[in-house]
Amino acid sequence: MQKAEIEKLKEYCRENRENIIKMVYNAQSGHIGGSLSATELVTVLFHKCMKLAPKWDKDKNFETRDRFVLSKGHVSPIYYCNLAQMGYFPKEELMTFRKLGSRLQGHPATFCPGVDAATGSLGQGLAIACGMAMGLKLDKNPAHVFVLLGDGELQEGSVWEAFMDAPARKLDNLTAIIDRNGLQIDGSTEDIKPLGNLAEKIRAFNWNVIEIDGHDIEQIYDAIELAKTAGRPTAIIAKTIKGKGVSFMENNAGWHGKAPKKEEYEKALEELKYDI
Repeated sequence: MQKAEIEKLKEYCRENRENIIKMVYNAQSGHIGGSLSATELVTVLFHKCMKLAPKWDKDKNFETRDRFVLSKGHVSPIYYCNLAQMGYFPKEELMTFRKLGSRLQGHPATFCPGVDAATGSLGQGLAIACGMAMGLKLDKNPAHVFVLLGDGELQEGSVWEAFMDAPARKLDNLTAIIDRNGLQIDGSTEDIKPLGNLAEKIRAFNWNVIEIDGHDIEQIYDAIELAKTAGRPTAIIAKTIKGKGVSFMENNAGWHGKAPKKEEYEKALEELKYDI
């Protein structure tokens, strides 16, 4: 990638982080920590790697577009921020997040432009993505399916059924991105139910596995492009920092799902004015 492209993506990420803070503060509800850890992952995917519909129209859909499933549906703020940047709805609508009657519910629903799957029940997204990928194969549709999972939800058994199924179905049009921030609502993933050597576990299911720094834009881009041509399903394990970009939120499980107070809100926005 050219330096100018990287700087533009960094600017998108900075804008998205600011809007995540504003959305959750405005609603006094939502999930900041995981949205901030996934910021680069979702932003690079949407702006650089996915083939998207030029304009969302559910009646005249762009059928060869790539699909995205947000398995960790509670981090919907980063999803909505990117959809707004891509022009699926006005950016002003972001401030209706979690409001009564808004299209931007706490967890994504398909009445929101650009959303392919309603999610929120953790552990379901990979299976949904497998079904999408299988359907695309049957239709001889060249589209690719991307799914973002949290590491906490890997404690759900249904995830591992899907990990087993994808290679059996030869779903080389499927890429799972794992936001490996090491924290969940109750604390450390390794204290609650250790994942251990996650890469080796997933490789044992016959997946291609790539490990990256989930905040490095070039690494994210390179990994996703490699995944498209791997010849089998790929899992990208992205090491991230929960609450990335706001010092008092970083690596703090307490910021999994709470809204900032006024002083915290102002301090967070002040910090985000600077490069991260």
